[in-house]
Amino acid sequence: MQRFSLIAAALFMCAAAAFAQDAQKPASPPTPTMSRVINGQINSVERELVPLVEAMPEDKFDFAPTNGEFKGVRTFGKMVKHIAVTNVLMASVMIDQPQPKLTDEEADNGPANIKTKAEIVQYLKDSFAMLHKAAEGTTPENIMTPVKNPFGGKNPSFRLGLFISNLAHSRDHYGQLVEYLRDNGIVPPASRPQPAK
Repeated sequence: MQRFSLIAAALFMCAAAAFAQDAQKPASPPTPTMSRVINGQINSVERELVPLVEAMPEDKFDFAPTNGEFKGVRTFGKMVKHIAVTNVLMASVMIDQPQPKLTDEEADNGPANIKTKAEIVQYLKDSFAMLHKAAEGTTPENIMTPVKNPFGGKNPSFRLGLFISNLAHSRDHYGQLVEYLRDNGIVPPASRPQPAK
């Protein structure tokens, strides 16, 4: 009986040591898929853009630069809504959801009834959620399947082109919004020193 107990204890210790070794190994990254890669790129933009928008005080959402050649540019809030509405229009055709009914002005600068900082931030977050849903439904089989042109043109669009355009569009406006923050003495969150790990 004592010998059995010693063998059982030894097996238990070996199993515990093996478990501890496995626990120390880093988890294998998920297998890359088209959907995961696209979602990763959307996450990258979202992680920079949403905190930047949240960093701007609400009383500055009507701010537009005037020092230099900025005549007629969008206000901060309108530019954020422009990014979001573009996300919504592109994502809706990819997830086969009816596009929102918007005036020409709203299709360019977002719905008129979205006005406060909280509403604009939520609209932006919701627009990224739609893009994530579109990415999750993207496969090698449908990446080049024609979809309706989200901006009403006669030529069809393709998921690949829409994702590329969308990411470039968001990054372009991110750079402009950085200028808006810095003009107001605010360092964008992505540019702040990160705490040591």
